[in-house]
Amino acid sequence: QVQLVESGGGLVQPGGSLRLSCTASEGTFSKYTIGWFRRAPGKEREFVAAISWRGGSTFYSDSARGRFTISRDNAKTAVYLQMNSLTPEDTAVYHCALTTAPFGVGIRAIKAYQWWGQGTQVTVSS
Repeated sequence: QVQLVESGGGLVQPGGSLRLSCTASEGTFSKYTIGWFRRAPGKEREFVAAISWRGGSTFYSDSARGRFTISRDNAKTAVYLQMNSLTPEDTAVYHCALTTAPFGVGIRAIKAYQWWGQGTQVTVSS
């Protein structure tokens, strides 16, 4: 059983930045793809970004590409999501998740992920 814990959320003004962290309870975390998802108020959970187990491959949603950067430090069993140029539309609960599936197009799908964190709230408002 893998436990994932997100942190780093908070209130930020439009145009600002936040860095989210996802840490895991065990080292097997380092062998798998990690994704970030978000759920905005009144909307379905959506894919944001994913990173392969070595960090060599990444994939972003259209809304995240160019503004967000996903990275990982396997020595610290941590994955990060650097978010820049935030807008009110980025307001959501952000979750990290782990999948044992190979990195590929399918990693955008919620059903591909077996373990989820509880989420961290990001609010973008002036």
